[in-house]
Amino acid sequence: MSLQVEALTLTMKGHSQPLVGPLSWRLEAGQCMGLVGGSGAGKSLVADALFQALPAEIECQGRMTLNDAPLSPLSMALMPQSIEALDPLAPVTQQIRRFARRNAEAVDPTRLLAQVQLEAEAGALFPHQLSGGMARRVLLALTLATGADWLVIDEPTLGLDPTVADQLIQLLSTLKAQGKGVLLISHDLVRLIQVADEVMILASGQQVETAPVAAFDGSGGGLKHPFSRALWQAQQWTQNPLTIHQGDER
Repeated sequence: MSLQVEALTLTMKGHSQPLVGPLSWRLEAGQCMGLVGGSGAGKSLVADALFQALPAEIECQGRMTLNDAPLSPLSMALMPQSIEALDPLAPVTQQIRRFARRNAEAVDPTRLLAQVQLEAEAGALFPHQLSGGMARRVLLALTLATGADWLVIDEPTLGLDPTVADQLIQLLSTLKAQGKGVLLISHDLVRLIQVADEVMILASGQQVETAPVAAFDGSGGGLKHPFSRALWQAQQWTQNPLTIHQGDER
């Protein structure tokens, strides 16, 4: 089983220069593909394209298939980046049950909340009563409630306490081990490589490299593109400003 994308290209109507692409990748069941790049690189637009949810002014070209059949958004579940995706008029538990019903899934909201490191009491809260980190974890719980085998996860650790962020990455590793296919979009490259099998790097909407996680080691000498190495070294510096990368001393 695999999700395959060939020459995905996103272009603003009336323009010839693509905003994103062409991008190509293949994601097998039980694998995680990481998608990284600077702000404005087009990562979230890629997620929108998979779910046929692009803004009206953007045209999509390319071939997207799931198990050699045309890709249907109903085959996947998306954790969006924005917490505005939560229904402001419904408590958390009601929203979890709603997402489960869409795919005829039977879920225990308390167990699902525990999976994303939230107490059962959070189920009675409305979105405006949640902190930013709690809201992001609720978004992940809604995604898991669908029971989908293919997950697109957009910035799951943004704004989270480091300990909780590590726990959620471990949860994604568990889902992968259970056979889920995961496309993980994140700025957090250091955590992303803990769960991904390979990583696609975007620069200004272009696919500059797709690298195995083993290439993200030391100063990134295994990475082929200068942008990829610079991105990796910048992440390492953010995590540990005292680190001197191999080859930096002259």
